[in-house]
Amino acid sequence: MQQFDQVSVIKKANIYFDGKVTSRTVLFADGTKKTLGIMLPGEYEFGTAAAELMEMLAGEMDVLLPGEIGWRTVKAGDSFQVSANSRFKLKVNTVVDYCCSYAI
Repeated sequence: MQQFDQVSVIKKANIYFDGKVTSRTVLFADGTKKTLGIMLPGEYEFGTAAAELMEMLAGEMDVLLPGEIGWRTVKAGDSFQVSANSRFKLKVNTVVDYCCSYAI
């Protein structure tokens, strides 16, 4: 999906890691939520409340998912899932454009 129609967007940005990771929240009529964001190169660790699907729109990074012992590289066109109530690590190699979908 290249475009989201008939949505609401929260104006205030979600800003993490001194502005190196930012996103905007997109709300859908059916109650689902996504964030659209940018990550600058660096190493980050995130925690989840809900399960997430991370879609890579541009860029490249390495991800270490819960329960895995090896890093894997993800790039534009790839996606990965993270379970609820877990933590995952990222090594962002280039500027990354992403879309994150949250389970309800």
